[in-house]
Amino acid sequence: MTIPAFRDQREVPDDDGYFAGLRDDARPSWDNPSMPSWPQQQQQYGPQEYAQPQYGQPYNQPDNYRRGEVAEVSMTDASGWKAGTGVPIQDERPPGESTSGNRLFTVMLFFSGLGTSIALWLFNTQPGAISNTATAMIAAGRVTGLIGGYLLFIQLLMMSRVSWLEEWVGSRDLLRWHRWLGTSLLTFVVAHIVFIVYGYALTAGTGVVEQGWTVITTFPDMISATIATGLLVFISLISIRAIRSVLNYELWHLIHLTAYGVLLLGYGHQIAAGADMNGRFASIFWPALGCITIAALFWGRVVEPLWLNSRHRFTVAEVVGEGANTFSIYIEGKRLEKLPVQAGQFMRWRFLTANGWWQSHPFSLSAAPNPKWLRLTVTIAGGHTRKLATMRPGTPIWAEGPFGTFTAGRRTRRRALLIAGGSGIAPIRALLEDMPADTIVIYRASRPDELVFRTELEELAEERDAWVRYIVGGRNDPGPRRLFTPDGLRGLVPDVNRRDVYLCGPPGLVNAAVETLKELDVPDSQLHQDPFEF
Repeated sequence: MTIPAFRDQREVPDDDGYFAGLRDDARPSWDNPSMPSWPQQQQQYGPQEYAQPQYGQPYNQPDNYRRGEVAEVSMTDASGWKAGTGVPIQDERPPGESTSGNRLFTVMLFFSGLGTSIALWLFNTQPGAISNTATAMIAAGRVTGLIGGYLLFIQLLMMSRVSWLEEWVGSRDLLRWHRWLGTSLLTFVVAHIVFIVYGYALTAGTGVVEQGWTVITTFPDMISATIATGLLVFISLISIRAIRSVLNYELWHLIHLTAYGVLLLGYGHQIAAGADMNGRFASIFWPALGCITIAALFWGRVVEPLWLNSRHRFTVAEVVGEGANTFSIYIEGKRLEKLPVQAGQFMRWRFLTANGWWQSHPFSLSAAPNPKWLRLTVTIAGGHTRKLATMRPGTPIWAEGPFGTFTAGRRTRRRALLIAGGSGIAPIRALLEDMPADTIVIYRASRPDELVFRTELEELAEERDAWVRYIVGGRNDPGPRRLFTPDGLRGLVPDVNRRDVYLCGPPGLVNAAVETLKELDVPDSQLHQDPFEF
């Protein structure tokens, strides 16, 4: 594989007082003061040739930085920062399609389907049918059952990973709706059980527990429905953030997939025992919902991945060290120019090694796609990612996607602000290749050796007339403390509320940034986030 030009320009940053003196071209190579200076390296290796150490070893780099500086708090500068950001220019909206209409239309479709589901009970209920507490409880049970069944279809549809749904709605909204509807689904299913059992107990004049046992043992398809309810409750419990955080991701994901079983086990009960499924319209509408959901699942989970991998046949080309606990995986494949992926998107990657074939993880591209190679950048966070660093060239890969709308095509403003923290720099680095002039990148890191792609960012900034600002230090240091305050962020980006803002990083960083951006009157339509959980 032809070695990418950028890959030969990696560096491991120093830790000498926030990179003081980086603009001194005569300074020796700053990852090792005993190394030759950059002009001497050019004489030794040529202007485009560099010494290439083994994986994990630092590269000797030039000290040629013009558009990237470590921003430090200043007591004299009016903005509060020593580093400037350029002069704001006249704002205008870029050509491109806004997604706000897509979201509104999707919400309208959802509530239309929900209303239709409730109407199945309304049109099947005779006037005067609700005459006492028992009939009111049974009616409430039927309505909550219809709502729960409809929400289950929608939940599974959102889990299908069909590309058109991702493009239409976007991962961020799908994730938010999936979480909200999951809680609502469990609530309505439990309410359905309580109302129905209590209503039947009042009618029969028996105890609730006795009536519940009678319902389970005598009503059609109730055993399977009970198992489905148990699965649903279990999935909801392990999805609580405190519980999920202590579970292995793959184990959690595998258990989460049993939601498909909830549909299969519960569908028979809906048709056999559902009092509102006998009407002419209901006999078409409800099976149609099931067919659409199953078809989407089959297409998104089976057909699209099979087509993607048979067409492109991804393999590992090389693994390259980037800095402290960070490495890049270069991927080769066939017909990569036809791969429908954009800078900023992520894919789910399954590296078919002896100990990793059963794990699938989301990684963003850390460089814009090109016909020769793709690049992922990984920060070691556990046993699986540590083993990925030892993969050999030729390792086959199974991929799914691409996913996400974290792309330049979603901009609603002519200029952009990109904010990255930690491993979130990967999609931000790729996005910078597609962003317009006067884009500003803010890169937050705890330590200098956590910064990666520094040379690449600054070369891209120079090429695209952009700006890069590094905020380095602990959370209690002056720079990081000032960053996500209204005055601090406005000092770095005076026209922040007239930019699209792309955020990727740890939840704490993203949440702090969003809170500050809202204080600065940045509309939701200009905020773009990159969730991996979905």
